[in-house]
Amino acid sequence: MGGMNISEKILAHASEKEYVKPGEIVDAKVDMAMINEITGPLAIQIFKRIGLERVWDNQRIVLVLDHQVPADSVKSAELHKIMRMFAKEQNIPFLYDVGDGGICHQVMVEKGHVRPGELIVGADSHTCTYGALGAFATGIGSTEMAAVFATGKLWLRVPSTIRIDVTGVFGEFVTPKDLILYVIGEIGADGAIYKAIEFTGPTIRQMSISGRLTLCNMAVEMGAKTGIIEPDEKTIQYVRERTDKPFRIFRSDPDARYEKTMEFNVDNLEPMVACPHSVDNVKPVKDVEGVEIDQAFLGSCTNGRLEDLEVAARILKGRHVKKGVRMLVTPASSEVYLEALRSGLLEVFVRAGAYVCNPACGACFGGHMGLLAAGEVCISSSNRNFIGRMGSPEAKIYLASPATVAASAVVGKITDPRRFLEG
Repeated sequence: MGGMNISEKILAHASEKEYVKPGEIVDAKVDMAMINEITGPLAIQIFKRIGLERVWDNQRIVLVLDHQVPADSVKSAELHKIMRMFAKEQNIPFLYDVGDGGICHQVMVEKGHVRPGELIVGADSHTCTYGALGAFATGIGSTEMAAVFATGKLWLRVPSTIRIDVTGVFGEFVTPKDLILYVIGEIGADGAIYKAIEFTGPTIRQMSISGRLTLCNMAVEMGAKTGIIEPDEKTIQYVRERTDKPFRIFRSDPDARYEKTMEFNVDNLEPMVACPHSVDNVKPVKDVEGVEIDQAFLGSCTNGRLEDLEVAARILKGRHVKKGVRMLVTPASSEVYLEALRSGLLEVFVRAGAYVCNPACGACFGGHMGLLAAGEVCISSSNRNFIGRMGSPEAKIYLASPATVAASAVVGKITDPRRFLEG
């Protein structure tokens, strides 16, 4: 039969099977389920239509208000209210309200709701982020989420897996974001539909948890079902600092099957940019240098963590955002915000003329802040650059690393951050 990889092992365990193979349909037990206020209210509505009094397990559901917070309209206020009432009715302890959390994917890992070896579903496509901690995590629809609330189970087709083996050492101001953009450029926006992407190799083992979260976050931009990284000592330490709940470690067998293995070396990797209007329209920053920008956005569930803010602050310290350019900085969570406040990063941003926003999805999805007008250009550390994603369908979005975003904000044009290397 051959061995199993980590994704197959987690799905086998969740469906109480000895062995699963790609293409097989399994009925799997869910460990944790997450909703936010955009997709959650519909799941709640459908759950109520099913007619059940109680959710399957109120300790395994997390509710996060993060997209349009604080409420920017009566409509969003009503959605927030539905979430709060549901948490109260069902006695769900994990409601992260306005000012009490941040972006759902950061909150989930930070607050100890993600543990290795678990099956986690979220009514948001970037739920695949949690694979960085060795969980099988995937986004599902609101209707599916209602069924999970009712039964604690979900059927899934076991995906085949593409193994991404990464070697080499990142250069200065070259980051995991540049790597994942390069990988997506190679595989294509539809090159991994319903597959698992398993990141492995010495470069991944050297990478911080923050960097791993960035990689797995963008697996869905290749169409993947999930992105996943085997847990190691860094993972275990990160998780144990945040939860005392037990968890089980799964690792891929030496003879595990993969649809294919792709090898990448980062020694000579350059800063990369995904050009409008597709995440796989990826070019080295040098090929698009000089494109004038109106807005620079640093934040999101992709790149709003402390190390992202730190690398941007290295470039912005003692400098100023170019006149005529607006820069928005959104820490991914209240915890990140506080750390950035304590360490003086927020002061660097404010002195540089950037606008520091509350932890929220906000500008990333064109919700209620930082929207673009027709003809405007934004360079963003977020994960999508589709037409209309951040406002006007006639605006253009370039995706890049926090370092490239900061460098571009200072120059007023898309700029290679390595120009700002000291000395």
